[in-house]
Amino acid sequence: MSQMKAGVIGCGGRGTGHARGYAACEDATLVACSDPFDEPRSAFVEEFGVDRSYKDYHEMLEKEDLDVVSVCTWTGMHREMIEAVASSGVKAIHSEKPMATNWGDAKAIVKACDDKGVVITFCHQRRFGAQFIKAKEIAKSGAIGDVYRFEGSCPNLFDWGTHWFDMFFFYNDDEPAEWVIGQIDGKGTRDVFAAPCEGSGLSWIRYANGREGLLATGDTDLNGNMNRIVGTEGTIEILPGRSDEQLRVFSGGKWESPDLAGVAGHNDTVASVIDLVDAVNEGREPELSGRKALQATELIFATYESSRRRGKVTLPLDVDDSALISMLEDGSITRE
Repeated sequence: MSQMKAGVIGCGGRGTGHARGYAACEDATLVACSDPFDEPRSAFVEEFGVDRSYKDYHEMLEKEDLDVVSVCTWTGMHREMIEAVASSGVKAIHSEKPMATNWGDAKAIVKACDDKGVVITFCHQRRFGAQFIKAKEIAKSGAIGDVYRFEGSCPNLFDWGTHWFDMFFFYNDDEPAEWVIGQIDGKGTRDVFAAPCEGSGLSWIRYANGREGLLATGDTDLNGNMNRIVGTEGTIEILPGRSDEQLRVFSGGKWESPDLAGVAGHNDTVASVIDLVDAVNEGREPELSGRKALQATELIFATYESSRRRGKVTLPLDVDDSALISMLEDGSITRE
């Protein structure tokens, strides 16, 4: 099997994470990188021994015969960059999340890749995390009875919430969502990588199999960055980032902490890169496919739209803007 030649656009923290994935992948070699800023680009070249680096990603795409490219830049840059990469002759693209700053761009990104026959993935890397994999296994074993709801809390629906919406789909075997009803508060809105994120919000989702999802953000969150699988006979709580207890299960009247040793073999981001390369070589859908990313992204913008309409939004979402951005611009909601 021939080595896939990889390039990275954006040499910051997330670009470094992707590069470590290529370094750990037996079937890919990182040969080039691009970043307009000298300092991160130089540090990246030194750490990973990259042969060629560029200030302009267009020049990299023109001069390098790449098979796979990671796009690790701010969200608002994704559409232009991904469309350019897709037109350059690559086989695959691995992009950072969130997908785009509005629903129309998110759909256009995936369409551009589909039209060129390019495999596109987005780094919802928690699907490879040990505590999340174990939680899904426990839920499917029947240990908490019949699962009927997924819950989560985090700072915002966009930058953080994209992960938790994706995890709801992961736990629910990617069952389609049917409708969303939600509310957001503009007060406290702040920009994350130049994209506005609501001050606080609530999103209630109904899935085709009758299960439900609830995500609370900002001042309304439940218990920090966490998510929960609720069943008729117990509850699973996933608590990422905690050193003492990342997963616990309430069943039979008591809490227990399952052993996570051996559940996952790689860092989550590293695993996401390896899975993409393997998927291309094997001709299968990668775990973090654009199709799956669209599911989670639609819930973000559908929640914003529900707040604008003050009513339930039946999917598929039929507007292309971000209602949060539009409402901030027209004064319907304010940051203060």
